[in-house]
Amino acid sequence: AVLGTGSVGTTLAAGFAAAGHDVHLGTRDPDSTLARPEPDLRAWLQQHQGVRLGTFAQAAGSSEVVVNATAGESSLQALQAAGADNLAGKVLIDVANPLDFSEGFPPRLFVQGTDSLGEQIQRAIPAARVVKTWNTMNAGLMLAPDRLDAPTAVFLSGDDMRAKEQVRDLQVSFGWRQIIDLGGIETARAAEML
Repeated sequence: AVLGTGSVGTTLAAGFAAAGHDVHLGTRDPDSTLARPEPDLRAWLQQHQGVRLGTFAQAAGSSEVVVNATAGESSLQALQAAGADNLAGKVLIDVANPLDFSEGFPPRLFVQGTDSLGEQIQRAIPAARVVKTWNTMNAGLMLAPDRLDAPTAVFLSGDDMRAKEQVRDLQVSFGWRQIIDLGGIETARAAEML
């Protein structure tokens, strides 16, 4: 499941689908999301016919791995809508950043230093196996590290070693070679500030 229909969510969903994964894209309200003129999700779904669209709960409930690709400021609400039972025991890859655009650009971080969005998500859904990763780069690079001129690293933060191994395996399948495990979920603080 990929939760979020913005540029990050649709980029990841397209990449996962192209690699042969069964993808369920989640949004708060599929009908109102489809009715928005920008971005044109209807056209995107026509181009990616293997990707299903549903609510956050439908997407999370039908999937083995869930990716939080929602805007950081709405991540906790989106994950609550997905349902704690639908996320329990599952790997929850968090690619969101705690960006606050309320005062314009550049954004500020709404949490930093002594906490992180990744930690907040883990506390809010303790039965999920949260892994913070891919948040330090543009969405176009997350599943395509070969687009870079030189090798670069991707970071992992999370408390569940098996979940991090599963995410590492997924990243390797997309060509990542330098995967650095920073440690527990509290290390998401540095990755989010980066």
